[in-house]
Amino acid sequence: MKRKVGIIGVGNVGSQTAFSLCTRGICDALVLIDKDEKKAQSHALDLNDMAAFTNPVTITTQDYVELRDADVIILAAGPEMMAQEDRLTELDETLEILDDVLPKVMMTGFDGIFLVITNPCDVVTYFVQKKTGLDHHRVFGTGTALDTARMKRILGNLLQVAPDSIEGYVLGEHGDSQFIPWSTVRLAGSPILEGLRASVEKETRDAGWAILQGKGCTNFGIGTTATTITKAILADERRIFPVSVFDEEAQVYLGLPAQIGREGIIFTSCPKLTEDEEKKLQHSIQVIQQAASK
Repeated sequence: MKRKVGIIGVGNVGSQTAFSLCTRGICDALVLIDKDEKKAQSHALDLNDMAAFTNPVTITTQDYVELRDADVIILAAGPEMMAQEDRLTELDETLEILDDVLPKVMMTGFDGIFLVITNPCDVVTYFVQKKTGLDHHRVFGTGTALDTARMKRILGNLLQVAPDSIEGYVLGEHGDSQFIPWSTVRLAGSPILEGLRASVEKETRDAGWAILQGKGCTNFGIGTTATTITKAILADERRIFPVSVFDEEAQVYLGLPAQIGREGIIFTSCPKLTEDEEKKLQHSIQVIQQAASK
């Protein structure tokens, strides 16, 4: 079966995601769409130049009709200038982008899965679902998956173990109100020393800004994150990621562990939290709710 992915917005993040999809052989067909037509076409040519060394992928550009039978559309379109302090400040401009591109997508009859990268991720995912009318299990965002990878990388370096040996997730907003529920984080079944926690949480939360200040964007980590989630969808891996999913009680999207497969979100769960961690989760929900009330 042909595996088809569309990417809307091929700037730093979207192009890196396209590169990762092609080099890892995750899709057979790729549709690139950007407000800058020449950029999309140039990326397609550049990606095609890799074909002799990687995996052949059929690439088309600027054709919304080609999205009608896409399995996954990755939304990476956003403001040209990334927010320097708070991802939520990008929302107004991003909503204008959604009003432009989403009707064009839905007019094709698209009924696949929307994976949202665009910041503020949780709030944008909420509006993508609201504006498309797709089922909640078919619209979700990368959420705190990248933040979790950062947390595992930082802890792995401190404890001198492979990052995937760390068990646990970052939860809540993909933003400043995110938190690490330390009561659930383990290494070989043991809790993490309390003396490490504050510094790890701060470094995890600030990691994106540190990268942004050095090179003006973050793209490798999030591009690979989106690609890995897309692979889980296309291959029906049923893996669990902390992604931005819809919470029925809160009526917003936020980062929680969810199983992902061919049909999108299979189930969502939240680990048992301490009283203090539950307060942090509720605070994060309130931040997202306030932003989504526009």
